Amino acid sequence: MKKLLISGIGILVLALIVTGLAVCGTVPLSTNSISGVHVADDTVAAGNNRFAFDLYRQLANDPVHARDNLFFSPYSISSALAITYEGARGTTADEIESVLHLPTNETLRRAGFAGLDASLNRRSGNYTLRTANALWAEETYSFLPAYIDAAARWYGANVTNLDFVNDPRGSRETINRWVEEQTEDKIRDLLPADSIDDLTRLVITNAIYFKGTWVKQFDPAETAEEAFRIAQDEIVRVQMMHRTDEDAIYGYTETGTLQVLRMPYAHGNGTELSMLVILPKEDNLTAAEEALDPEKLDELRGSLTDRRVRVVFPKFTLETEYSLPKALAAMGMPTAFSPDADLSGMDGTDMLFVSDVVHKAFVDVNEEGTEAAAATAVIVAGGGAVGPETAPIFRADHPFVFLIVEKDSGTILFMGRVVNPEGP
Repeated sequence: MKKLLISGIGILVLALIVTGLAVCGTVPLSTNSISGVHVADDTVAAGNNRFAFDLYRQLANDPVHARDNLFFSPYSISSALAITYEGARGTTADEIESVLHLPTNETLRRAGFAGLDASLNRRSGNYTLRTANALWAEETYSFLPAYIDAAARWYGANVTNLDFVNDPRGSRETINRWVEEQTEDKIRDLLPADSIDDLTRLVITNAIYFKGTWVKQFDPAETAEEAFRIAQDEIVRVQMMHRTDEDAIYGYTETGTLQVLRMPYAHGNGTELSMLVILPKEDNLTAAEEALDPEKLDELRGSLTDRRVRVVFPKFTLETEYSLPKALAAMGMPTAFSPDADLSGMDGTDMLFVSDVVHKAFVDVNEEGTEAAAATAVIVAGGGAVGPETAPIFRADHPFVFLIVEKDSGTILFMGRVVNPEGP
């Protein structure tokens, strides 16, 4: 019967814009960390980071993205699907939990996400960092009070009723305006035309926005056009920033195949954030991607030392968009996208399933700092010390991987690779 009703029940959208922190919880500690501190295995932060590496590999290995820049928010996507998970049951819930590496303890999981939201909204005069959640429900449709209450209590997502049946276009525009306002207009038209119709039942939105300045800002007068190697025999001309003075002190380490640089953002009394750049010494990006593993990255992160580094780094702006059902299904959660999905924890029926997961992300890196945002739409249908005098040169003039990381919990806020700074 469900197959006959695939087009018959509405849309659940989770719009998220990125960044995140975590609560470690009282469980044994391991080396699953990229922040210089140990992170407990069974926490939201640890699960988010494992999901980040898994999804990066899935996207990077997809032939469709073979020569593409990548940029996404693992925290945005995992947060969106965590709210979906609150309404999932049976195999559907088991698969989402496994793919997201969610804490198995319900209290730890819920308190973890609640703690992240509280931390994200802690004010700082040095950067802008905020998050907000909301539920948008079809005014004539009934949802289980337990689901609505869980969304409000643990995710701060209060419900607003909209007339999806008689005014789907107006409802879509209302939600899109909210997302745009939360992201300073960096994520526009999250819900495309015709994504909401008279069969839509619920839209869940989470928005996160970050804008920060470097502790060590680059002088625009030092920025110059230089070559960036896309491949061994292919270059593009890009704007390269330079910071090579005596005060260019950064966290730095290197191995036989990699250079790793930590560029912190000014934070005042707020949470400490930084960009971690993994640059292969040769032009083989695989060397950097092989480091995207909790233990390997923890080892690199733990070996960073503050020293003078001559930094040459490209300015770039990336805007990306992904449809994720294929990737997420391949990672181990196919049931949510099938007629066998069980999202009965949302409405008490077995008629809902996820028809699409669309993710958009934006990042702008310049002399002053970084601005980043992302959005995820899950559509549910159904009815210190200076180093040696000779400073190393960190010249990022060929493809590299980068992450924006929260220091205390080690949570990855943004993640991507730059293959071509002039690309989309």
